[in-house]
Formats: sequence, C-alpha cells, structure tokens
Amino acid sequence: MSDPIRTCILSRDEAPRDGLVRLVRAPDGRVLPDVRAKAPGRGAWIGVTRAALETAQAKGKLRGALARAFKTGEIVIPDDLAALVAEALERNALDRLGLESRAGMLLTGSERIAEAARAGRLHALYHAADASEDGCRRLAQAWRVGSDREGSDLRGLVLPVARPILSMALGRENVVHIGVTDRLAAGRLGEALDRWRHFIGPDPVGFRQGDASTANPIAAPCATAAQGASAPGLSGHEPAVTTHEDFE
Repeated sequence: MSDPIRTCILSRDEAPRDGLVRLVRAPDGRVLPDVRAKAPGRGAWIGVTRAALETAQAKGKLRGALARAFKTGEIVIPDDLAALVAEALERNALDRLGLESRAGMLLTGSERIAEAARAGRLHALYHAADASEDGCRRLAQAWRVGSDREGSDLRGLVLPVARPILSMALGRENVVHIGVTDRLAAGRLGEALDRWRHFIGPDPVGFRQGDASTANPIAAPCATAAQGASAPGLSGHEPAVTTHEDFE
C-alpha cells in the first residue's frame, strides 16, 4: 500500500508519513507524540532530529508551528517533549523487534546467524551496542559471503541499546546479535529503527545501557552502517503517492 506524503511543520520538508512523527493535542491541551498515528483528531507531523526539535521549542518556533497546525493557541508543550518522542520511538522499535521475534522472523546466537548468512538467507543484521568488535566482524563477513558481496562494506547495524534491553524486548536471554531472515520483516524493522535513529541522532541523549558499561553506542567497536537496516532493494517500502497533507 502506498504511503501518503506529509509535510514537517518545522522544516516544511515533505516525506512519507511512516518516516515522520505525528504529534497530537490531548483534551487537556498537552502536545504528545503519537508515533503509531492511531490517535483520533487532528495531528501535526515532524521530521526533524531531537536536537532540532529542542532548538525549535527553545526559540518558540515549535509553539507557533503547532498553533497553526491545531488552529488554536491553547496548547501546552511539555518541557520534555523531545524525550517523550525519543522514548515513544524506542518503545515502538523494540516492540516491532518483539513482534517479529514471536512471528519467527528473527535469529539470535552467532552460530545460527552465521549459518543463515552464509546460506544467503539473511536480510538484515543488528548488534547490541555492547557487542564485541570481533563478533560483529565475523557475522558481517559471513553476510557478505552469503550475499555474494565480498569486498563491499555490507555489515550489521549497531542499535543504541545494550544487550539487556534487547533481551527484554525479544524475551530471550543474552541477545547480542539479531539476524532477520524474512525480507518483509526486514523492511518493517528498517522503518521503525530508521525513524528512531534519525530522531535521536548520532550521539543519543540518555542512551539506555541496562547493565552494560559501554558509554556511547556510536563509539562502540561495531561501527554503524546504513546497510544494516535491510539489504539494498529489500526495504519493503512501496512507492509513496503524492498526497500533500500537513495534518491528519
């Protein structure tokens, strides 16, 4: 199904709505994130990073944009709106991982993932922020061999959470690496994870480590790579229709 185009109220850039974040006005006037776009009533869409949202809020630009979007100045913007958005996007991404795990679309355990990778059955590869450099490197090499892309930079994507958080999300013990063996599942995961990672930026605030001691996931041994979200041409997205709507 085609994904309608929406316009960010801050940047005025247009994008498919699955790549943006919907904000809604609660009955008490509070502005809250609706990342799954399920809440009734009028909404406003943002596609900026957390840093840009915080800057817009501090300078009053966000209030003006929201007042125009909701056609009322009676709005209450929480001081921690950016944190609420980040938490909602994280919860949405981790919930998606849990759903795909329960549906049997994910593999955990280095040996099982490596075997699927070498057999050409891997469509996406993810690592906990505290995964070892050596483990990431071995799985990336197996993926390149199995997909006939030796010599390329195809590798897994490091997620901005450590293994205790991933383990809870999947309901399994000691989840360090995750392999996705279904093309459509890789696309669904890619959308949820890309939207979260775009918002929090390369140096996320309040990185949730669980019991890990890693300080910064981006500085972790397994460097991030866009290819981790899904193999090229396997995003699972249909072309978006050009339906220009700022609000819904």
